[in-house]
Amino acid sequence: MSEEATAVAEYSAEAKELGDKIANMTLKQAKELSDYLKDEHGIEPASGGGAVMVAAGDGGGAAAAVEQTEFDVVLTSFGDKKLNVVKVVKNITGASLMEAKKMVEGVPATLKEGVSKEDAEKVKAEVEEAGGSVELK
Repeated sequence: MSEEATAVAEYSAEAKELGDKIANMTLKQAKELSDYLKDEHGIEPASGGGAVMVAAGDGGGAAAAVEQTEFDVVLTSFGDKKLNVVKVVKNITGASLMEAKKMVEGVPATLKEGVSKEDAEKVKAEVEEAGGSVELK
């Protein structure tokens, strides 16, 4: 089947509003929601972390989010100080100067995978200080 033949999903305003609210939750709020769904509705998140969608008995949907403990650090932009960002990426990843340059020029690029929040925040601060932009996933 070609991509053109693939149907575009339509979402109700209620689903969009709920989805947007869940996507914008803080980790604390997500943990509270997870606990609420477990205690009040018996819905538990699947192992593996992240937001998990679980079908409810009435055919609707409910979401449970667990607190994320591992993060990927993704470079999203090098700003106007590419050389500084390349140097920081080289130090963070242990890559050669050429490999670091290719990573920076090929954004988005994952700099670290499965690191703690503390380590992810440290890497993010280093890259942002050099002029780049980072996203934690």
